[in-house]
Amino acid sequence: MDTFAVDLLPAVSFAKPRPRLAIVSTTSRLCGIGAYTAALRKQLDEVFEVTVLELDQYLLRGRHPRLRRHADLHVREICAGLSGFDAVNLQLEHGTLGSATKDIYRRFCWLVDAAPALSVTFHTLHAPVRPTLRNLAEYRRNRLLSQGIAKALRRAQQRKPVAAIVHNERDRREVHHLYGIETVYDHPLSFMSGPQAAAVQARAARREFPMLAHIPSDARLIGTFGFLNNYKGLGTAIRALRHLPDDHHLLIFGGIHPNEIAAGKTIHPYLATLYGDAYADATPYGDITAGGKADTAAIRLVVEADRGLAELIGPHPRDVSSRLHFMGALDDDDFLCGMAICDVVLFPYLEVGQSSSGPISQAIELGCRVIASRTHNFLGFAEYHREAVEFFDIGNYLELAERIRAGRHFPARKGMPLYNVETNRDIYLAANSHKKN
Repeated sequence: MDTFAVDLLPAVSFAKPRPRLAIVSTTSRLCGIGAYTAALRKQLDEVFEVTVLELDQYLLRGRHPRLRRHADLHVREICAGLSGFDAVNLQLEHGTLGSATKDIYRRFCWLVDAAPALSVTFHTLHAPVRPTLRNLAEYRRNRLLSQGIAKALRRAQQRKPVAAIVHNERDRREVHHLYGIETVYDHPLSFMSGPQAAAVQARAARREFPMLAHIPSDARLIGTFGFLNNYKGLGTAIRALRHLPDDHHLLIFGGIHPNEIAAGKTIHPYLATLYGDAYADATPYGDITAGGKADTAAIRLVVEADRGLAELIGPHPRDVSSRLHFMGALDDDDFLCGMAICDVVLFPYLEVGQSSSGPISQAIELGCRVIASRTHNFLGFAEYHREAVEFFDIGNYLELAERIRAGRHFPARKGMPLYNVETNRDIYLAANSHKKN
């Protein structure tokens, strides 16, 4: 019997192709949504073939009629390409679709109609307020951006897969019960894996920040992070600094948002209020002649000739400007390293109806000691990260100072938090695992 030599073919792997996912989002580094989208793309790369379709903010935020027409064409072009994907995720911060309410709604509806299967990540929920003559325009805007968008999604889910992703339990319940969306997932913002956080911690050192070279090495550093804005509550942090020992320093990482840079102003009004809170360049005499500030009663008037004038025109006794450091608007790597060197990462925000905050999620992932004001947003966030956030009442700078002095209330976490980039990936996988018909 003849024998034949048979060359064995190498084993062929028939790996299942990854579904094609389009993420429609801004990619601007000036917007927190852009930073989150960049992190999300890395998280999802193992389970999807991800393409980010950028929302051009120059066009979409424009108010000139010609820009608005070009913006509509831009969104139409995005819509024309969506049929080639298995699923589409829209990172929805309403302002990234336009400035005018009707523009936002119209473009949103185009994207919903064009997507073969859709998930919408809500970074803000608009709730209608009771109409009055004073707030009629706000009422109309919120009504269209809540009820109008909800209606568009309810119609869409009758003919194709639609899911919503939100960042807290309260929003999950509102999107399900008030918006009428059947499939809703909730998960806090997540940015860094364990190895990524470890790399930041390994690099972080005070020597990386030349502006801190003159600060004693044993100084206690309190850090705030993000663009400077009224709702960030930085005045509370500065007033708390007055009641902390001299070895405590407040570092403000971030600057005025470029969209708020105004021509001809010597200083942004919000920055001016922070200088006032710190008593920078103030004197007791100036305080007296300013017309009776709340703190003037604490000033001791001296009439002796050899002492009175010096005390009246010298530095204000409550001047903490030497312990207040504006670190500027840094790139993402330095921003995270700044968090890692701080003894306390502070979020003294006011209540403005926010649904999420990127910096507090990053601080938790880095294992920082986090102190936050008791806003609905942060209380909801802490439900996912138990024993990780210390709280104080909004604006209560005395409570905040005592909280900081008391030392860390919760032990430092070991390993990744319970809700992390892996659980976030699983949420997006579940929300976008739909085949085209």
